[in-house]
Amino acid sequence: MPESAWTVLSMLLVFGGWEAAVRALRIPSYLLPRPSEIVVALTEHWRSLLGQSLVTMGEVLGGFVVAAVVAIPLAMLIVISPVMERLLYPPMVATQSIPKIALAPLFIVWFGFGTTPKVAVAFLISFFPLLVDTIVGLRGIDPAMIQLARSMGAPPHRIFLRLRLPNALPNVFGGLKVASTLAVVGALTGEFIGSDRGLGYVLVQASAQLNTPLLFGTLVVLSLLAMAFFFSVEAVERLLIPWHVSQRTRS
Repeated sequence: MPESAWTVLSMLLVFGGWEAAVRALRIPSYLLPRPSEIVVALTEHWRSLLGQSLVTMGEVLGGFVVAAVVAIPLAMLIVISPVMERLLYPPMVATQSIPKIALAPLFIVWFGFGTTPKVAVAFLISFFPLLVDTIVGLRGIDPAMIQLARSMGAPPHRIFLRLRLPNALPNVFGGLKVASTLAVVGALTGEFIGSDRGLGYVLVQASAQLNTPLLFGTLVVLSLLAMAFFFSVEAVERLLIPWHVSQRTRS
């Protein structure tokens, strides 16, 4: 039996068992809705959920892109310059001890209730893992290869572009995949703190109204969006570094 068939079968067993258990135990829908009730909620609110999904994904993409644009060049600068590493790296590590959810109200005070504070929280949460992964990748090259390139007269910028950067790409994409999921968490955190739109706002409203089927339906939509974003980054990875061992073994 194909792997996809096993996946579908396991999902049917899980949701079928869930439906049967809730019906048999007569659990109220405000505590645990049946899968059929979740499907009904998705059908009834699909237009609203579609619009709110676009809002949330805009915030996620904004935070993700800003994190990539800032973290990757900054990692290059830290690897190239020991002075910049001593100046920048310790403060950035220290700031990671601050809970990002504690900064969300401050961003709302600074930037209001619009898109900017959600993008800022998504950026902060996804920035540091991408920075660290990129630094590890840039430093992970075999020193013998660097020495060989220098002995052949290669200038530093060519060594960086032809050796260090290609060697770091698998780590960079690993960081991007982690950042893609963390950006979703960051955008939702900002919407929980203060927002009048987005999937986080829908979750807050559904919880306040004890509309648990809609709450579960929103979580399903959110999970699908996060998975689509993650696998989109993974698809770009397969296109750009098909030569890496992780891609060859997968194929």
